[in-house]
Amino acid sequence: MQSVIVGWQIYALSKDVLDLGLIGLTEAIPFILISLFSGHVADTFSRKKIIVISTFFFLIVSSFLFYCSSENSTLLKHFGTFPIFIAIAATGIIRGFLSAAYPSLIAQIVPRKLYANASTWNSTVWHIASILGPSIAGFIIAINYTTAYSVDILFIILAIFSFFFVSNHSIPKRAKQESIFQSIRSGIKFVVKNQVILGALSLDLFAVLFGGAVALLPAFADKVLHAGAVELGFLRAAPAVGAVCMAFIIAYKPPTKNAGRNLFISVAAFGLSTILFGLSTSYFWALIFLFLTGAFDNVSVVIRHTILQLSTPDEMRGRVAAVNGIFIGSSNEIGAFESGSTARAFGLKPSIILGGILTIAVVILTARLSPKLRKLNIEQLD
Repeated sequence: MQSVIVGWQIYALSKDVLDLGLIGLTEAIPFILISLFSGHVADTFSRKKIIVISTFFFLIVSSFLFYCSSENSTLLKHFGTFPIFIAIAATGIIRGFLSAAYPSLIAQIVPRKLYANASTWNSTVWHIASILGPSIAGFIIAINYTTAYSVDILFIILAIFSFFFVSNHSIPKRAKQESIFQSIRSGIKFVVKNQVILGALSLDLFAVLFGGAVALLPAFADKVLHAGAVELGFLRAAPAVGAVCMAFIIAYKPPTKNAGRNLFISVAAFGLSTILFGLSTSYFWALIFLFLTGAFDNVSVVIRHTILQLSTPDEMRGRVAAVNGIFIGSSNEIGAFESGSTARAFGLKPSIILGGILTIAVVILTARLSPKLRKLNIEQLD
């Protein structure tokens, strides 16, 4: 919800596509800077407590955005979009801790033999939220921003409350004691030396980096489709709808056999769908192609998460999750900046089409450089 509200609010204030890209960069920089440290923290302290505390700080940030948008506040009148960007930067720090602790806690809860299936359902639930969030936000923004932020705050409170029902799990013992810097270096070294993990992360990094069309949706909805906030909410939800539909297919027929081949095909199809979205001028076809981007992207998400869970020792999950967060989580935001910059330089539609073409090029290059990933059968990792 909050990403849609913030994106629409900033674009309404500035009418500049570059600002849509700066949203991503403002969140990505603090996220990257804190991620490696947060990975060490997730392998040292209670992962449940990290999640609860981080989500509480997220509540504070959302409350600040609510205040900025209220009639009694003059912050936006005096400082423009700057207070909103401050809140976005704080969100990046919070996400840095969540991205390391959350998948590490899941790995402690779920039995090893159920990782692939659990990754599918975890992705499904996340994408259901991604459907409902933008859709609800689109409708409520039409009322006003304070109402939208108040509903956002309510859901964050429910999230904090729900975590108290998750039992505590002790941190896995390490083979040796390390300093913070040694610990961080060990996590990076583990990822770099594993061709399958490094190949999967690199593929998603550059695919998301170049295929970040979603960041431009407020401008695309306004200038190309001539749509409003409600229609924007549905456009933002379309990839998540596609991901959920694909998740049910994956749950019935997991992509574990010939997983490497399936990974490359799905990312290439994601790039092609991005190109077709960029070429569309109809609201209906824009929804369809965004639906397909989410469907194909979910295949790669499930495969990548399963690879990480099965290939990572328990005592190193926080640090590997942090590296994964830098590769994948920050690529969404940096990709948003790349999309905004390219849109300003070459135009809105050409920037989206170019991103899809570069995504397919990355697939071809990675397939040549990572033969182990190309031939991967996930069942062999058990």
